[in-house]
Amino acid sequence: MRVTNPLVRLTTAAAIALSASLASTAVYAEKLKIGYIYPSPVGDVGWAKKLDEGREAIEAAFGDQVESVVVENVPEGPDAARVMNQMASSGAGMIMIGSFGYMNDGLKLAKAKPDMTFIHASGYKTAPNFGNFQTRNYESAYVAGMAAGQVTESNTLGVVAAYAIPEVIGIINTFTMGAQRTNPDINVKVVWLNSWFNPAKAQESARSLAAQSADVVFSLYQDTPSVVTVAEEDGFYVINTSSDMKKYAPTKLLASLTIDWGPHFVKQVQATLDGNFEGTAYWGGMADGAVSVSSLSDDLSAEQKAELQGVMDAIASGNFHPYDGPVTAQDGSEKVAAGATLDDGSLLGIDWLVQGVETQLPN
Repeated sequence: MRVTNPLVRLTTAAAIALSASLASTAVYAEKLKIGYIYPSPVGDVGWAKKLDEGREAIEAAFGDQVESVVVENVPEGPDAARVMNQMASSGAGMIMIGSFGYMNDGLKLAKAKPDMTFIHASGYKTAPNFGNFQTRNYESAYVAGMAAGQVTESNTLGVVAAYAIPEVIGIINTFTMGAQRTNPDINVKVVWLNSWFNPAKAQESARSLAAQSADVVFSLYQDTPSVVTVAEEDGFYVINTSSDMKKYAPTKLLASLTIDWGPHFVKQVQATLDGNFEGTAYWGGMADGAVSVSSLSDDLSAEQKAELQGVMDAIASGNFHPYDGPVTAQDGSEKVAAGATLDDGSLLGIDWLVQGVETQLPN
């Protein structure tokens, strides 16, 4: 266990003893102790890194008004529930819950601890003291799809996807539709990993997609640069989520889909300190700087980059939505009519893939 002040960072194993090790820390009346629970280790890039940058933004904004307790690489399930409960019993006044699968255990604790506040990544449930947050990565995925359609020579794109949850499905759809905008002949193959963090399997899946002629592979919610480094080694283009991974693929990175939770995290901490926290759903997009597309490849022409920028400007201004109709599902049914736009409620529960995606959803 490595301990610094004000941050306490623990491995999953060390977290089992969290109650005893933190029993003497400051009480909420003096400073706000905030617990952070991450599904993967904090590296220099990826999902957990971006969550941890949100913590850094909080500490920069509030200084010694807050104290941080971080537990990383925690599997969804009993371990996560145990860690959250131990954080609460050790005096945490707020917990940031960093994975979709932590939702039900976090909500159960929130109901048992009405004086605490909680913010949960990627979920869809709320309570008066339990909010959720996610970013409109489907917006940046549309733009990245356009770039993939511009550079592909095989007309086959690959996706190494974590889980078939609505957020991931929605991103695959807009990635496909963006690619179809610049290249109507593309098809998309998906490998479902059923894991947020499995570098070896992610690399194997990327190579499998490349062997099936995919010359652009989308690393979708893989929390390491594993797919990105394979792309650089094997010579196919790669797109990744969460943070900029250009340094891991200096010649083959096509684009990085980046996110920034800092402003939202700071706002929620301020609300907790002020006593007016509300458990709402936050969905940040290009309009408020929560998502962006970084490190577009120099292999794209100036005209191609200008086309991408034009779409980003249209999304940010509200003049274009990636789910503007018509949108057709794999089975040929019309999901969004011409002139209509898929609403947020439908997006949050999306369970269908668009035409152009060859792989089916798992049962």
